[in-house]
Order: sequence, then C-alpha cells, then structure tokens
Amino acid sequence: MTAAVIVDAVRTPLGKGKPGGAYADIHPVDLHAASLRALVTRTGIDPAIIDDVISGAVAQIGEQSGNTARWGLLAAGYPESVPGVTVDRQCGSSQQALHFAAQGVIAGAYDVAVASGVESMSRIPIGSQAQGKDFAGPSVAERYAPGLIPQGVAAELIAAKWRFSRAQLDEFSASSHERAALAWKDGLFDREVVNVNDLATDETIRPTTTPDSLAGLRLAFQDDRWSERFPEIDWKVTAGNSSPINDGSAALLVTSEDKAAALGLQARARVHSFAVAGDDPIFMLTGVIPATMKVLAKAGLSIDDIDAFEVNEAFASVVLAWQAETGASLDKVNINGGAIAIGHPLGASGARLATTLLNVLEQRDGRFGLQVMCEAGGLANATIIERI
Repeated sequence: MTAAVIVDAVRTPLGKGKPGGAYADIHPVDLHAASLRALVTRTGIDPAIIDDVISGAVAQIGEQSGNTARWGLLAAGYPESVPGVTVDRQCGSSQQALHFAAQGVIAGAYDVAVASGVESMSRIPIGSQAQGKDFAGPSVAERYAPGLIPQGVAAELIAAKWRFSRAQLDEFSASSHERAALAWKDGLFDREVVNVNDLATDETIRPTTTPDSLAGLRLAFQDDRWSERFPEIDWKVTAGNSSPINDGSAALLVTSEDKAAALGLQARARVHSFAVAGDDPIFMLTGVIPATMKVLAKAGLSIDDIDAFEVNEAFASVVLAWQAETGASLDKVNINGGAIAIGHPLGASGARLATTLLNVLEQRDGRFGLQVMCEAGGLANATIIERI
C-alpha cells in the first residue's frame, strides 16, 4: 500500500486574537498565505505539482468565506491551476485536512498535497458564522433537552466528573506556559515557524505565570442558569486554565514516499494511522478519549508505544481527563507547551499541533507521535505519525 509522508511542516507564531494583536491588521487570506508560501520556499518544490490544497477554517464567514483555501493559495503565489478546498470539523478542521491529504495520497488520487489551516479570531470573532441563529435545530434540542451548552460549561462538567480541583487545573496551565517559554528560549520552535509581521514568539505565552497568579483569576463561565441545570458543578474554569483566542496559520506538505524520493526530498514522518470519533455533545470535549483508543487499535499500538503526545489544550480539564482515562505520562504530553500558552486559532490548530509534534519527535529521537483534538459537537480527530 502507498504510504503518505510528511515532507515539511511550518506555522506562524500565534498572535493574540483581538484588536491590538500582532495580526489584527492582516487579512486571514494573507495570514494563511504566509505558511503556504513558506512551505514551497523551504522545500523548493514547484507549486504547480501540488494536486490539492486542503485547508481548515472554522468561522467560514466574511473574510474567511468563499472557500478561503483557494484565495490563500493564490495569495501565496501558487499557479492558478492549483485547486483548493476548505473543510470544517470545528477545532479539528486542519487535522481533518491532514487526514484527507493522507487519504488522497494512499488512495493514489494525489501525489502531492498540502494540508493547512487558518483562523483570524481578531477579525472574525468566535461563533460569527452562526449569525445569532440556532445552528443545531429543534430536533437536536429535543434530543438533548433542555438543549446544548457552551464549551466552557462542558469543561466544567468534565472537571466535576473527574473531580479535578481548581489547583490541579491551574498547576497544569502554569506548566504549559513554563514549557512553551522554555521551548522558545531553547530554540525548539525555530525550525517550525515563519515570522510574520515581526512577531518573534507566540504572543499569548506568559513566562511568569504561576499557579498562584492563576488562582487569582475570576471564574469565566459561572451562570445561575447553568448552576440550576448542573448542580454538580463546583465552578473552577477561568481564562487562565482555558485556551486563549488567537490568530495564526500552519501548513504541511504531504506526498507519497516514491514522489518524495523522485523530487529529491527527505520525508520526515509517515502518517501512520488516523481515526475520528463521536461522543456525548453535552460533555462535548471528551471525544479525545474514544478517538485515542480507536487510533491506537487501528495502529496496533499501545499507549506506552507512543513517544510524544499533542493533546489540544482547549481547557486544562480536557487534557487531565484524557490522561486519567488513557494512563499516558504527562511527561510525554505537550512537551513544548500546549494551547493554553501557545494559543488555539481554531481552524489552524490541527496543523499547528502536527507541525509541533513532528519537531518534538525529532528533538527527542522518538518514533511514534499521537495527536488528538477535541471538537464542538462531541467530535475528535486522532492521528499517529511515525518519524522516519
């Protein structure tokens, strides 16, 4: 069977997704183009050979609408003959783009594909695509009566079910900042980033963050209506133990092994196995647990076979619940920091995690890396890559 390999991967440093952030004045198409252009420059390929650009974006409205992948590749200078398509699996959109690119190569439909993602949360605020409407419809509301809930409340439900204390959430979050700051200091992100607008580091990392400083932050999602519906919640989720709002992009070049060799390119990793899973849309963010089990079963591997994990830090409670159920060592999880520090630009996050995971495996001389992403609606993507 044809194997899909990752030849290169690149991301922008992540900016604050609000007015005044480093990328707030950059159109998302141009932000996306920065990673797409760097991928071609770094590998030296003729972009005309790219069979498809598959990109993730969540808020597909306004400046991120109209199949933003197509405009991003044109802004990057790719020939007009190169097609592009934009996918939406919520936060896992660009991880799904990687799955689709790998599947296309394995099936023989593609020789060369780009998997990428972008999100400009400063210019297109989270939830904009719903336009204030009920996106799920009355039948779903009836099935999950009295209705769906926000992700922050789901994070609280997870913390309550697994009995995590506020201190545990804050300690994990402070560690994320510590690891990310150290990784930048030690040059561990240098190979994976292309600087844009003179941003030299991920803008939401706070090196001086401590559990004590996080303990002083106010609760982010406490509300009487949710307290009445979920009396088991002992409110503890804050902005400090949640991912921030960010802008950024990332891109990966995926080919067959034979094509990489023919182009004189060194393949860095194989896309070994991938899976998607669904779970309870009320708990919403727990899909990472069955997705991990599913991809390990497909790969014929155990949790102990994995050398490095990238588990998206949408909320600290998500990663801690995942760890409690899988038994993975936290020493192997988000080694260079996670989204609580680095950032979570929705549609770009899957490609960003894959880019970081590839580099972590190389830095640690690891073989297998597993990436998993919680997504709205109770979904999750899981991917295993094997370093070559």
